[in-house]
Amino acid sequence: MKHLVLLGGGYGNMRILQRLLPDGVPNDIHIILIDRVPYHCLKTEYYALAAGTISDHHIRVPFPEHSQLTYQFGEVVSIDLDKQLVHLKDGNSIRYDELVIGLGCEDKYHGVPGAEAYTYSIQSIDKARAAYEALNNLPPKATVGIVGAGLSGVELASELAESRPDLHVKLFDRGERILPMFPKRLSDYVERWFVEHHVEIVRHSNVTKVEPDVLYNHDEPVPCDVIVWTAGIQPNRVVRELNVEKDKQGRVVLTKQHYIPGYENVYVVGDCASLPHSPSAQLAEAQAEQIVQVMQKRWNGEEPPSEFPPIKLKGILGSLGKKHGFGLVADRPLTGRVPRLLKSGVLWMYKYHNGY
Repeated sequence: MKHLVLLGGGYGNMRILQRLLPDGVPNDIHIILIDRVPYHCLKTEYYALAAGTISDHHIRVPFPEHSQLTYQFGEVVSIDLDKQLVHLKDGNSIRYDELVIGLGCEDKYHGVPGAEAYTYSIQSIDKARAAYEALNNLPPKATVGIVGAGLSGVELASELAESRPDLHVKLFDRGERILPMFPKRLSDYVERWFVEHHVEIVRHSNVTKVEPDVLYNHDEPVPCDVIVWTAGIQPNRVVRELNVEKDKQGRVVLTKQHYIPGYENVYVVGDCASLPHSPSAQLAEAQAEQIVQVMQKRWNGEEPPSEFPPIKLKGILGSLGKKHGFGLVADRPLTGRVPRLLKSGVLWMYKYHNGY
């Protein structure tokens, strides 16, 4: 029996399972999925979990069940590519014949002293729960500092501002305008929403240090009751420590068939893979579709495609509380209720029509 090992139960590996099961796997292959928790988590909704506006149960999706699929729950600490072993924190090692690395990303603290120790995160389910506890125990009129005004920071700030209007939310961003990856029209719309909901945007910020209950912007102390870090991501530590070629962001450089050069049985999917788009759930799923094609061709003794058409993303949607949103769909800017409804619909479809 050969072992296909999937590291991480995120969007990429869930799409791989969806395409392989129930009958796309040869009888001589057994799949082992390794993850820290016994369910798939909807990471795109961690901001709402942290804000306390949805329940933990709302963002959990059961893993699929199949006779050729087993689960190993634990934390991956290292991968030995030459010996084909995955080492877990509990001391166990899992042997693989084929491997898909989908371990996701972590916060990037840019060398800011105290940032990792004294800020909260929404990069994992455990960290989002800790942020929820801290934020929802705040007394009235407390100050929340959110560092980073990309999609995660904006969604968290808006969710908090709408659900806890008593809080003073400060959004720190290095640039002139928030959401620089979107057209200016969308940034302006979000900024107007923030003005109406009393979110303070601190532009041209430079967080130089963080201490308990205080962050330093250009070395000036800013007291905060809770600080949440959403200012950048990097690949999982296990991937960063792999001795393979990486791009400037530390993501693994892959062949056109999505495997590591020199290790054609090891694929990388999602946030850890060097791809021509920013990391997203949609990108991980599209890449996973191509990885499945490569694996199935090889299992059938056929040559996999020499290359694939470029991955095209459908768009990106963001929330401003429960009633408003913004986004780009087919390069068309959307604001107001429509993108919020679209995002809710996409989430509903994912949870209830994903083929498990």
